[in-house]
Amino acid sequence: MPAEWEPHQATWMSWPSRLNTSFPDGDHHDRVLPVFARLIEAITASETLYLNCVNDDDRSWIERNVASEARKNLILTSIPAVYPWCRDHGAIFVVNDATGEVAATTWEYNAWGRKYPEAIPDTNIPSAMASLLGLKDFPGGMVLEGGSIDLNGCGSLLTTESCLLNPNRNPHLSRTQIEQRLRDFLGVDKILWLHDGVAGDDTDGHIDDITRFINPETVLTVVEDNPDDENHPRLLENYERLCRMTTEDDSGLNVLVLPMPSPLIMDDQRLPASYANFYITNQSVIVPVFNDPNDERALAKLAECFPDRRIVPIDSTELVWGLGSFHCLTQQVPAPPRIRR
Repeated sequence: MPAEWEPHQATWMSWPSRLNTSFPDGDHHDRVLPVFARLIEAITASETLYLNCVNDDDRSWIERNVASEARKNLILTSIPAVYPWCRDHGAIFVVNDATGEVAATTWEYNAWGRKYPEAIPDTNIPSAMASLLGLKDFPGGMVLEGGSIDLNGCGSLLTTESCLLNPNRNPHLSRTQIEQRLRDFLGVDKILWLHDGVAGDDTDGHIDDITRFINPETVLTVVEDNPDDENHPRLLENYERLCRMTTEDDSGLNVLVLPMPSPLIMDDQRLPASYANFYITNQSVIVPVFNDPNDERALAKLAECFPDRRIVPIDSTELVWGLGSFHCLTQQVPAPPRIRR
């Protein structure tokens, strides 16, 4: 599996249909749609976007509200999706460097430990994505959400114990067996285990809210400066683990830090707001911001880390009420190796 910063032939998303329950009510659903429009426009500025959207009213909204220039690179599919979190219910794409072939790995999806049974039908989406692209489809044989892993494209994979070892995912598999499947299907050599995710994360601790590779040797990880915040000890433990870790060639990790926004609470619920949930396109880095004093610090750090890409901040305050952000919504389709080189 290539790293996210390597060239894409496309990105894939699923539209937040009014018929689903990702967002609390109709009014909130309406408020979040402009965020999706901005995300679509940011992605299509540099690559094709496949969007799972079958409802006629939703398609009409897109026609009216997404810029015509963006729609030139937008392909609406006939694949139905209950929830919009394509990173987790979608296929995970891999490449064969020898042949130039792109293929799909398709994993079981149980709606984050069966927390949301209405979303279980989304388990059909990965194979449908592979079929639409005419790609080989390799079933991984275990529950795996794309947001639970992050790779450097050279053989190292980051994940968390709280998610992948949770008994609500693969109780029949040991840690060793899970690691072997990741090696076999994603072409990795080394699994780097962090402990837990951010407060309010209903995924049991997805890595894409806490720590991300930004090049083969470097990770960005979020830290919480306030010792009274519940995120402080768990993120400090992750940081300390990272400082002891090595990559696939036994080189030490270069560990950089991102701040956390102030606690974001709606209806007495702590939301998993994090600057780490950014998405890397061919020409930009799309970053969630929260009208928070730390927004500028996070954007400055990301600009320093990605000098060859445009930093695109988009307010994610409404979106994160659905318990995810831009990385959760997207899945990259890598360019074939012959194009990448």
